[in-house]
Amino acid sequence: MGLADRLLGSPEKKFIMYGGKGGLGKTTFSAATAYYLAKKGKRVLVFSVDPQASLSDIFEKDIFGKGNVEILPNLYACEVDADRRIVAYQDEIRQKIIDMYGMTKIPDEIESYIAASSAEPAMEESAIFDAVVDIVVEGGFDYYIYDLVPLGHALYYLSMGSIYDAWLSKITGLREQMKEYDKVIATMQSEDEVAQDEIYDELMYIKNRIGTASKIMTDPRQTSFYFVLTPEEMIIDDTRKAATLFAKFGVPLSGYIVNRVIPVEELNGELPAYLRNRVEMQVGCLENIRKIFADDVLGYVPEFDNEVKGTDMIKRMAETMFGEKLA
Repeated sequence: MGLADRLLGSPEKKFIMYGGKGGLGKTTFSAATAYYLAKKGKRVLVFSVDPQASLSDIFEKDIFGKGNVEILPNLYACEVDADRRIVAYQDEIRQKIIDMYGMTKIPDEIESYIAASSAEPAMEESAIFDAVVDIVVEGGFDYYIYDLVPLGHALYYLSMGSIYDAWLSKITGLREQMKEYDKVIATMQSEDEVAQDEIYDELMYIKNRIGTASKIMTDPRQTSFYFVLTPEEMIIDDTRKAATLFAKFGVPLSGYIVNRVIPVEELNGELPAYLRNRVEMQVGCLENIRKIFADDVLGYVPEFDNEVKGTDMIKRMAETMFGEKLA
């Protein structure tokens, strides 16, 4: 079964992710898959949290931080602006402090702490994850294609859901106990029912959002995850190790796609030594790929003679990946 059969044969799998080391073609494959599905009449959103704005480069359109931008009929792209999300996140925190505690303004010492938090790496990661949650929970598309950041960060993002969920479960559990004690005390003192616990409600809101997104991103019934690799020994070894790690987080691995295969059949005449050596290296690596990943390899994509940028090249990549001419 090829990539096209996997995608169109399982329409319930609306979340598609490409993973792998940086520079292997994840963004290119994400854009080409979005193009292919849009041409099939599906409403598609391809989105990225990569601060280098790779989707903007490929589509040759400035979409960074501009929300869901229409590229073609049915095809939308989104690049998350983490800095803007952090500012919005801080404003939301300020407003919630004011509302919960009846303040007219944020005390200077708290304001200093909120302002300084923007420099914390965890704040950027939390803001990005929250943006992904927004995209996933909001709905409105037939397919969502997540152009993942490189492997290490991808594992971190995918694990954040379970980490946050465990932490919030413990906090909300303690909060539940406190509410029960408050009710007992109120009853003994013949007081009115305990007032609405806004902090607890906020924790439950966050917990439900993260729980919903985590279940979707790791649900094999809804999600397809494809590893991208190239015929190089180091990449093969890294991909094999990464697949094992991703499995521990419950990521539903759907297959592998091999990129940048030198089209030997198109080479004519005497080859330069460096190219001959590279072809020989790839022959050995491709054999290893077939042995290690076997039937899970869904396709081999050749090295293109031009950089994949602009809709014409994206169309060409989509036709190559899915083995079908597109209108």
